[in-house]
Amino acid sequence: MRLSRPFFQLPVLFEMEHLQAELVALPPEAWVPHPDGLPGNSAVRLISVGGDETDSVHGQMLPTRWLAAMPFLRQALAGFGVVWGRSRLMRLAPGARVPEHADINYHWHRRVRLHIPIFTRPEVRFHCDGQSVHMAAGEAWIFDNWRRHHVENQSGAERIHLVADTTGTAAFWQFACGQAPPREQWRTVSRHPDAGPQLLTEGDQRSPVMPAAEVQWLVDDLRADLAVAIDTVEARARAAQFGMLLESFVFDWRQLCALHGIGGQGRADFLRLAGAVRKAAKPLADGVVMRTNDVGALLVFEKRVLQHLLAEIS
Repeated sequence: MRLSRPFFQLPVLFEMEHLQAELVALPPEAWVPHPDGLPGNSAVRLISVGGDETDSVHGQMLPTRWLAAMPFLRQALAGFGVVWGRSRLMRLAPGARVPEHADINYHWHRRVRLHIPIFTRPEVRFHCDGQSVHMAAGEAWIFDNWRRHHVENQSGAERIHLVADTTGTAAFWQFACGQAPPREQWRTVSRHPDAGPQLLTEGDQRSPVMPAAEVQWLVDDLRADLAVAIDTVEARARAAQFGMLLESFVFDWRQLCALHGIGGQGRADFLRLAGAVRKAAKPLADGVVMRTNDVGALLVFEKRVLQHLLAEIS
């Protein structure tokens, strides 16, 4: 989700003793390699599809057995009063890094990633859009993952963050991005055995066909961010044609939704339109990028829109 600046620190602190103890008590088999095979990156799945050992973001999200064994961590998440999607403990080995990238998939169009550091050192730096911060243990942060970002652990110890995805409530966004009080007035969250808030997790968000209003929203957002890598008359013309192609695609998708509905009928017609627009976009996309993060516009269109138009397309 796009934010008005790269980083926001939330005005809340977490007592670390119990969180660290719960983490240390996890068995070695709880840790799995990063799904992209990044060296030195591993994770514990806390909220996942069906509560299973999967990294999918499509389906009913439920707590895993590892989260069931961590009552204070569940309390910390539940206390935000939001619905949580995929959530993990993410470990970065000494000297390891997360390479620079931008999160452009459809999953990230409406979600933000909360970080609560549990084990870290001052040498661990999080970089986003030219800015750099150290997220200290017990703090809570969000960042604009649409912008290019990377992480470096230049310390001699493991860095472990609680990392949880949410769309957030109005109250959450006011708390996260509003005017924060002085740090000495921030609340510190401690473990309470009888803590009451219920942990809320995402239901299955998919429909057989993406509604036309959702397609319109995604395409409008993408078109507003179109730019050219090298400013020439030809490049600007291609970018304008690319934007017009996307606008035409929305009209045609809306007509197919009017004809077939969004219950899964007329699949061949929807697929034919998606294939045609992908083919038409390829010769126009050279040098057309997203202004915010310099990622190719066609790649963003494919990952944020085309791959998710029908639930069966992944």
